[in-house]
Amino acid sequence: MTDAPYTPPKVWTWDKENGGKFASTNRPIAGPTHEKELPTGKHPFQLYSLATPNGQKVTIMFEELLAAGHTGAEYDAWLIRIDGNQFGSGFVDVNPNSKIPALIDRSGDKPFRVFESGAILVHLAEKFGAFLPKGGEARAETLSWLFWQMGSAPFLGGGFGHFYAYAPTRIEYAIDRYAMETKRQLDVLDRQLANNEFIAGKDYSIADMAIFPWYGGLAESAIYGDAGTFLDVQSYKNLQRWTKAIAARPAVKRGRMVNRTSGDPAGQLRERHDASDFDTNTQDKVEARS
Repeated sequence: MTDAPYTPPKVWTWDKENGGKFASTNRPIAGPTHEKELPTGKHPFQLYSLATPNGQKVTIMFEELLAAGHTGAEYDAWLIRIDGNQFGSGFVDVNPNSKIPALIDRSGDKPFRVFESGAILVHLAEKFGAFLPKGGEARAETLSWLFWQMGSAPFLGGGFGHFYAYAPTRIEYAIDRYAMETKRQLDVLDRQLANNEFIAGKDYSIADMAIFPWYGGLAESAIYGDAGTFLDVQSYKNLQRWTKAIAARPAVKRGRMVNRTSGDPAGQLRERHDASDFDTNTQDKVEARS
């Protein structure tokens, strides 16, 4: 170990120059930093998001609902960049935690907000009676795996991902600690998928939609640079089988494109306001018209 010893001060104070990729938008207080209203489109659901793993959960859910024939699930997906826009007053009104995704449900008499990706998945599943069993053991199993993801992924993202890919210096202890936990989580999933087609059993559900963007993305080596090689993700054969099956679903492919701002321009649909946008408004086509 080469890290210099650190003695915490008696009272911690915020150092704005603490480094890291997201240092300019991190702060120890909540609330808005500026006034900015959110746009509103024509559809029953207004989503404000970015195609991070948490954002992908919800756009995948919307696209799966539409693919299943739930026409009432039409939505507008507005881009919220994590560059300070998440602290605009309108967005903070929708999500006081200033994190994406956030949703306004305008399908009834009175619009209301839903924030936290897991809560949005449950809300939509219950509203449309889809991708979540109505009761009994199957519902309990699905919700258990959904909440497993909500509790576990911060160790992958804020823990391993941060220290491996984003921290200003690579700290051996921190990377080892979170690599160990991430590999344990991968093993949890691999063992579950050894005897189950999908995460919660024989049926595709919101548990799969929640877990795939994080752990499927890692299994594809699609997040955190070369982290997939570092963690030997190819050795988790059951997870690999499941990842390939989920990634091949047409609705998943569309959901992963929505609010995406990086990678192949043909795979970026920065905002989604109509199903035809996938054919006409991907970033490559937008750039060709400009």
